[in-house]
Amino acid sequence: MASHEKGTSPWLVLGLPVALGLAWITQGSGVIQNDPEHNIWIPDELTMPLQVQAAYNGEQIYFRYRWPASQPHVYHDMLRYEDGEWVRHGSSVPGPDPAGTYEDRVAMLVDDGGVPEFGRYGGYITVGNQMRFFTNSASPADVGAHPHLGETLGESDVRKYLPATRSDQNDWRSVVDADVLAMQREAGYFLDLWHWRAGRSNAIGASDDQWVGEYRHGDAGTGPFTTNWDGDSRQPRWMLDPEQTGQRALRWEDVTSGHVDFDGLYFLSEDNRTDFDPDHDWQNGDVIPRRLLRQPAGSRGDIMVHDGPARWADGHWDVTLVRAMDTRSPLDDKAFREQGVYDIGIAVYRNATGSRWHYVSHPYTVGLGREADFQAMAFDGDSPDWSNDWFDMTLFYPGQVDWPLLTSRAHAGAPDIAEGKPVRPRHSEKQLALYGVEMEFNDAITTRWWMTLLAGLIAMLGVTLALLPSFRPIRQGARS
Repeated sequence: MASHEKGTSPWLVLGLPVALGLAWITQGSGVIQNDPEHNIWIPDELTMPLQVQAAYNGEQIYFRYRWPASQPHVYHDMLRYEDGEWVRHGSSVPGPDPAGTYEDRVAMLVDDGGVPEFGRYGGYITVGNQMRFFTNSASPADVGAHPHLGETLGESDVRKYLPATRSDQNDWRSVVDADVLAMQREAGYFLDLWHWRAGRSNAIGASDDQWVGEYRHGDAGTGPFTTNWDGDSRQPRWMLDPEQTGQRALRWEDVTSGHVDFDGLYFLSEDNRTDFDPDHDWQNGDVIPRRLLRQPAGSRGDIMVHDGPARWADGHWDVTLVRAMDTRSPLDDKAFREQGVYDIGIAVYRNATGSRWHYVSHPYTVGLGREADFQAMAFDGDSPDWSNDWFDMTLFYPGQVDWPLLTSRAHAGAPDIAEGKPVRPRHSEKQLALYGVEMEFNDAITTRWWMTLLAGLIAMLGVTLALLPSFRPIRQGARS
């Protein structure tokens, strides 16, 4: 019987180190990590609680929101004086603003059935192709050159929009004709947006009132804030009135301290301003808000904070908004009526984060005397006693998941969406948050998966080829 040669196969010498090297590369470092250059920042907590109540008296409707926040963030968009220049702090950045100069917010989308997909899939339907602050977001130059978004609306980014306002779901540019947009709006194909801001509206007891169609629009009229900046002279237009307030500016150390005196001075408004004095002896660290608060007017001023500004206390925001049940502005607002059922979706911004770094809810229904997920309490008088129970929601971080992805072949649930099956019975908030994070790193995860697969195949091939010579002598000996 012939004997086989002993020694180490070259396949083991070459194949296994290559396989082990690929395995080390694919497993030696984490895929999920913050990457601000690509607009990626993952919050430490992927979900958060929110409590909601609603009430109405036949004339007005009230929504109350309560959520935990480690500290309040009411300073937003500040101008700090440094060595002869006014430097801006508080524009949108991935994740929390480093100095804490980004306001807390709560936003609520409302529909009366005019956008049926919203009741099944919530805010997901408003997240279109190449949205602002996505890794692949559209360039400001491209948006600015668009005949409708750029030239007509004067915008430079892609924000919330509804699916039927585009002829191609995979292309934000494919805005339908203006006459179609007008007919959609008249037919009720838009979402009402209640938008409370801790910095840019709350101090004057107001909320912003907006709507979502082919873009995120403000209602007709003037909003609760405007910009305090003179671009030509590169300085503020207004400052605090020293005769009223005893000071011309805030101080940077107070802005960044994390402490807020809600009864003190932390904002600039029409009631406490005066013209900016460029000849004053400004000191490093002087701060003037870049936003001037003003009383909103017209349809955009329909929503107010009930009983004055909202407050943060004991680790929670407690915000109550009030609006006429029917504002008589059917192109801007959804009217609430007795025996009506309405779809809502709520988002919360906390920890000095803005833009898409928020938490969102599933879609829920609120009923005014009809069965729904939770009931608005009917009452007489001018103020609810809030004797009804809180409705508890869990909000989740949505990540980079857009409507074109959800309706494409890349999403296993796309056939369910095509059949109109709602999301809430099928996916928990935790599942959606994890899916959102996965989509943030989809390319990196896919690359790692292929490299791991390749490493395994190389290892198996190397072992197989190395062991083949061991079997040949046995077969030869059996024949001899």
